[in-house]
Amino acid sequence: MGNEPNKPNFSNVQSGSDTTAPPPPKADFSNVQSGVASTAPVVDAPAAQTYTVVSGDSLSKIAKKVYGNASRWQDIFKANRDQLDNPDLIKPGQVLKIPADAGSNG
Repeated sequence: MGNEPNKPNFSNVQSGSDTTAPPPPKADFSNVQSGVASTAPVVDAPAAQTYTVVSGDSLSKIAKKVYGNASRWQDIFKANRDQLDNPDLIKPGQVLKIPADAGSNG
């Protein structure tokens, strides 16, 4: 590796840092404020749907009517725990909350 033409010569390069240069100034973020802005339209949550129990109804029959899937009866039961202790004991005239269809087992 002698003196080859067209090759840069870095033999005089020295390592180390220049200790005479002042350190760079620290960044000042004391005036930074956070916030969120959006131009997306506000979409209201779907209105809560209700169902009035009639004679012969079961949660699975109601789920089949409103969701098209009888196995979704648990969604209705969970939404009505304030008035139902047993999913098999619903009464005609009871008004049950029907949760929105989005993102469930259907």
